[in-house]
Amino acid sequence: MRKLFAATLGVLSAVGGFVDIGDLVAASQAGALFGMAHTWVLLAGVVGICAYAEMAGRIAAVSGRAVFDLVRERLGPRVALLNLVASWLVTVVTLAAELGGVALALQLATRVSHLFWVPLAALAVWLVLWRLRFELMERIFGLAGLALLVFAVALVALPTDWPELGQGAWQISAAGHGWPLYWFVAVALFASTVSPYEVFFFSSGGVEERWSAADLARARSNVLIGFPVGGFLALSLVAVATVAYHPSGVSLSTLDEVARPVATALGGAGLATAVLAFFAVTFGAALETGLSAAYAAAQYFGWQWGKRVRPREAARFHSVLLVGLLLGVVMLMTTVDPVRLTEYMLVLSAVVLPLTYLPILVVANDRGYLGDRVNGRWMNLLGAVFLLLIVAASVAAIPLAIMTGMGP
Repeated sequence: MRKLFAATLGVLSAVGGFVDIGDLVAASQAGALFGMAHTWVLLAGVVGICAYAEMAGRIAAVSGRAVFDLVRERLGPRVALLNLVASWLVTVVTLAAELGGVALALQLATRVSHLFWVPLAALAVWLVLWRLRFELMERIFGLAGLALLVFAVALVALPTDWPELGQGAWQISAAGHGWPLYWFVAVALFASTVSPYEVFFFSSGGVEERWSAADLARARSNVLIGFPVGGFLALSLVAVATVAYHPSGVSLSTLDEVARPVATALGGAGLATAVLAFFAVTFGAALETGLSAAYAAAQYFGWQWGKRVRPREAARFHSVLLVGLLLGVVMLMTTVDPVRLTEYMLVLSAVVLPLTYLPILVVANDRGYLGDRVNGRWMNLLGAVFLLLIVAASVAAIPLAIMTGMGP
């Protein structure tokens, strides 16, 4: 239990990244349409995000500075500005999608329109970010997100053909839906597992917790416990959708459809737990994305930042945070479908991924910041291979979106 509490930053980062509103949609759609044929995407995402999160955590622990704080210094203001603009815009769109996810979870619980809940969700996120201590925030919402384990329990309760499910995980098949749609879903699922804000939040969180070189073991435990847990939860979503929907090839489009198999397997208690899980993971992701947008801007411009700092002393940091929340509310109040917004967000996220991950690899090899704690040969090999996957996803995202009409 002590190790789990020590790893709650990683759990919150991973739960917010692997099973936010983007993955609730992408993972469930992948299972419904293609069965377990995208398992390899989640496995690749877990390995890759673990590698880059470890680099980001090591940078924070050894240098005492967050990743984005070093990007401008290492790559120069122009390159870093491009990185900032791209990541900030995507993060704000993601924040809007997560607020929409919170509102949809509340709609599922109350049957009151999600538009009623959007401003209240934004207000609640702002209050938590303003008043709740960082460690308490990560523990509450990181551990609450584990309620999504109800999908793993439901998988056991459902009439699951385990040999067939396992066999499907080793096969890559378009399942009659066409390869362009298969690869579009693969790119969306991949982008949902390696969202740009994850590593910025994780690195900045390490600085918030005042990690030092003596905390490297703690940073790695956050990575090696938190992110695989997030991957397992996402895989559970895929598996449940595979069992419940894949035989009929139905495409999912609402959170109600995502939760329905849990209600079938576990009744009202299961449904209530699923709704709680949806609320927890989307609210946690909204906290992450809100902070990440403010972290990136403040670190680029050299402003005072952090939840530990009083709002009066970090006024610009908190102003950017508030602006991001307000923009998210404005986007949603146009009545855009939050699920559709999520699909656009995933495409945009895939496009800008190289701008996020390449600078991390560069800084993690700079002895001026890390001394003898720079990447070793095998970490660089893993980072380079994963970067190639990121570039491939980035290049393919828009053509696949056009070819498939933005998916199912």
